[in-house]
Amino acid sequence: MQFRLPFVVLGLFLAGCATTNDERWRSINEDGVQMFGKGDYRMALHSFDYALTLRPQDPVLIYNTAQCYDRLGDVKKAEELYAYCLQRDTKHGDARLALVSLKYRTGRVTEANQQILDWLKQEPNSADVQVADAWRLRQEKAYPLAQSRLQHARSLDPHNRRVLTEMAVLCEIQGMPERSLVLYEEILAREPNQVEIADRAAQLKARGVKAPLPN
Repeated sequence: MQFRLPFVVLGLFLAGCATTNDERWRSINEDGVQMFGKGDYRMALHSFDYALTLRPQDPVLIYNTAQCYDRLGDVKKAEELYAYCLQRDTKHGDARLALVSLKYRTGRVTEANQQILDWLKQEPNSADVQVADAWRLRQEKAYPLAQSRLQHARSLDPHNRRVLTEMAVLCEIQGMPERSLVLYEEILAREPNQVEIADRAAQLKARGVKAPLPN
């Protein structure tokens, strides 16, 4: 069974006190997230585009917009927006991983691998770059090495959604769906808006997979 790193999507940007304008763009962004979760990527794109008129240059909205273009098959526009998101926020782990995945999917494996290696040199203690390298190793079916990278990543950032997601995918590949379900549910306990993670958990449950009972 083949897996790719899920598009780890569309977390709502949350903050404290909000002005009326803040409330408007958040509400529109939330509408977009809901449409995205239903698979209506074109309507989601309209919402994110509108939200960007209220909050231009926001990395969250740029990333969400890129996700829509990616799902609609416009990989050139998606790539431009992932790169622009990283210009606005160099620490945006979701955009980095999405950009690597896109390059793999469009046949630029060498370029994607070099991007990961450069990232490793720049930020060796980043959990996200360890995830990216584990993802690369998974494509090569080097599962033990990928697992080692992920264990290191989790020691750096125990609750990192991207770490837990890639660990869950690797567990599924290795025939441990119960462990995958535990990891997906751990993510959802903290980030219930992760639509695709919820869908993966639901698919496992539909197959009869159950989380192991505590000892």
